[in-house]
Amino acid sequence: MSTASSASPTYVIGHRNPDADSICAAIGYAAYKEARGLYGYVPARAGNSNARIDAILQRFRQPLPVLLTDVTPRVRDVMVADVFTIPQDATCAEALEIIDEHDVRILPVLAPDQRVVGTVSIFQLGGFFVPKVRALREMRKVHTSLHHIVRALRARVENLPDPAREQELFVRVGAMDVKSFGKAAHSDGILPEQSIIIVGDRRDIQLRSIEMAVRLIVITGNLPVDEEIIQLAKAKGVALVVSPYDTATSAWVVRSATKIERLIDRKFASVSPDLRLSEVRKKIANNNTPAFMVLGEDGRLHGILTRTDILRPARTRLVLVDHNEMTQAVAGADEVTITEILDHHRLGSLATQQPILFINDPVGSTCTIIAELFRRDGLAPTPEIAGVLMGGIISDTLNLQGPTTTEKDATLLAWLSRLAGVDARQLADLIFSSGSVILANPPERVVRSDFKIYDEDGARFAVSQVEELGFGNFWSHAKGLAKALDELCTQERLCFACLLITDINTQNSLLLFKGDPELTKRITYPAVEGEEIFDLPGIVSRKKQLIPYLGALLRELANEGLSPVHRGGPAVAARSG
Repeated sequence: MSTASSASPTYVIGHRNPDADSICAAIGYAAYKEARGLYGYVPARAGNSNARIDAILQRFRQPLPVLLTDVTPRVRDVMVADVFTIPQDATCAEALEIIDEHDVRILPVLAPDQRVVGTVSIFQLGGFFVPKVRALREMRKVHTSLHHIVRALRARVENLPDPAREQELFVRVGAMDVKSFGKAAHSDGILPEQSIIIVGDRRDIQLRSIEMAVRLIVITGNLPVDEEIIQLAKAKGVALVVSPYDTATSAWVVRSATKIERLIDRKFASVSPDLRLSEVRKKIANNNTPAFMVLGEDGRLHGILTRTDILRPARTRLVLVDHNEMTQAVAGADEVTITEILDHHRLGSLATQQPILFINDPVGSTCTIIAELFRRDGLAPTPEIAGVLMGGIISDTLNLQGPTTTEKDATLLAWLSRLAGVDARQLADLIFSSGSVILANPPERVVRSDFKIYDEDGARFAVSQVEELGFGNFWSHAKGLAKALDELCTQERLCFACLLITDINTQNSLLLFKGDPELTKRITYPAVEGEEIFDLPGIVSRKKQLIPYLGALLRELANEGLSPVHRGGPAVAARSG
């Protein structure tokens, strides 16, 4: 069992339900790291792509980032995958050799089909070899074949009849007078054919052992053997080998040739590689098992998990881009190491275990921040990466027409345009004509396509946004979207949910609102249909315009001593992004 490799990638990942800025920022920041000579950064995404993202990536020949929907640490993330094992027909000598050479304490025992049948530990082997005062006969017993004894001793063979037959044998050292040796042979009830005699150059003991027809004579110290002795052993069918070790060592090594079959602990603890570490820790609290076998559904070994492994920090590392709130992060982000954050939104409640690089710049796009890092360090992104960063800026700022746009966005977009050799206006036309989210998806997907959950003033709510060329597609699907938004409130236990539909051409929006009736009454924008669709002229930014407005409504409600009503019961900890 070797040490697990500590090398693992650092994933650059945006928020759940990613938009173009989130995806483009992940690709761009990984490229920036590589341009600085820092490798191992992998762009990732926490949700599905959409037509706008696909149009940008296809235009600049970039693959879609790897999908990570859950980074919760699991057994497979910390287990030791390179495991030293032993077959179930092995000997104690072979087990001890592996344990000594690789400094391990436990070995999985495998059947011929590679399934785990049990374990053998250094403690079990120690119990076998340590003398037991009340079971001295057991200390002499060895269940094995002559073939395995020869292998364990590295012996020179002079005669070896029926070497593969496994049987129960008993070791005796021929160190006494030949008369005493003969008496002892009859007094302990062990048959000659069960006897292994360990002897030096005592010719008398050797002859007596052959006369008794013992199963095996082991001559120690690599001593020469008389040809007469060899021929007599052959004639009598007595096995005869020469050990390179002294008598005491030879006796111990012969016992180590015992098959491990009877030492295997078949009641071993096992876990799935997909089990969450938090669940394993609960198991360990009520279990003294030193190690868990990590098994697949077919019973085959994937690795070993020890108590030390469980305490080791998860190897998964994240760089968060385009968000800094745990409610919007990939599932499990709070249980792994977050190394950096690059964002252009408000500060959330995210906490880290150690100081990290945190860049938060109130610009129109995270891609603007990354482009500025390239330019600050005197680095030029490739034309493809420059084009991807352009796509993120154009998408998030509505081609510099949105209210979050800054002078920095415009300056860096022009810089990137020169590097990419692409006209920003033409790229904007490609992006914004790349397809309608409303037409391309069922209503339940639309309301989650660019969807973020917020917790503010005791209220848990969600705001989704889609950008369309005109409102025609929305009006033809308004009823289905209203129903999906209503179901979203119940599924996520929200006090309200709303969908902002933005017309890229006119820079106006409609707001579909579902939830707390008290909040609905306080919306001051004109209602255009019932009490759920409102006209928001000039509103195009969720983070800079809509979220502050909704926050003001919630504070107004709180100041009057009223609490928002959450669907499906009290508000729960955020789990969606």
